[in-house]
Amino acid sequence: MQIILLEKVANLGDLGTVVKVKDGYARNFLIPQGKAKRASEANLKEFEARRAELEKRQAEIFAAAQERAGKLEGAAITVAQKAGVDGRLFGSVTNHDIAEAITASGVEVKKFEVRLPEGPLKQVGEYDIALALHHDVVVNVKVNVVGEN
Repeated sequence: MQIILLEKVANLGDLGTVVKVKDGYARNFLIPQGKAKRASEANLKEFEARRAELEKRQAEIFAAAQERAGKLEGAAITVAQKAGVDGRLFGSVTNHDIAEAITASGVEVKKFEVRLPEGPLKQVGEYDIALALHHDVVVNVKVNVVGEN
């Protein structure tokens, strides 16, 4: 299916790019999320008429992500979780737990922005975690997992 991207999509293209994707990806994800429209003549004309507005909105989103990254640069977050005497956690620290801890410290972060490539944290210790606030804005924070009794 041919679609027009209404915003930058990772590994696909920038705003205004016409790309061919699988039908299910377009119908079930890109179009309902408002990230794309079908590439018809009418939609192409409508996109060109709204191009400046869409670019302005993307620039605002990017600026907001950079502002949040500036607040988070070098931040250290502590997450307490029940742990055994050997330092293993009884549960695990997930991206949801990290997002809640950062949001409680004053900067809004959603759980899908927290990147845990090796999965949830299962040991007490200090970890460097990447936060992808935007496709082009990635900031690293230190997460200190401590055991509680």
